[in-house]
Amino acid sequence: MTIVVVAIALLFVVGAVLGAYALLAPRKTHAQQNAIAPMKPWSSTTDWTREAGAEFAELSESARCDLIFAVADLDDERSQRLLSHALDDPSDAVALAAAHALVRRGESQSVSAYAQLHPGERSERLARTLELLD
Repeated sequence: MTIVVVAIALLFVVGAVLGAYALLAPRKTHAQQNAIAPMKPWSSTTDWTREAGAEFAELSESARCDLIFAVADLDDERSQRLLSHALDDPSDAVALAAAHALVRRGESQSVSAYAQLHPGERSERLARTLELLD
């Protein structure tokens, strides 16, 4: 019987010590919690097409989508980088095509990273549309 009483007392003491630590432990300051680097404003450009070549730099929206679909099946570093840059295209259709191509290639972490770096309505709309496509 005394072993049970000692075990319960020991359990109570350990709980009291943990509770005291939880109350008295140093806390992160507000500055430490929000130590995320300030984000620069997002701007959309079609500069990503220059990586495909000079002749692609001034393509129309539909031609940029065609370029995305053509590059989607290539499995190399340059095409992956081009698709990631295409997420910044001012056209939602081109950005969606690039995001869909990246997800199909198994590069969904690139799309997630883009959404984290560019939070807002456009990223949310892109994520919702990708969910519908899957």
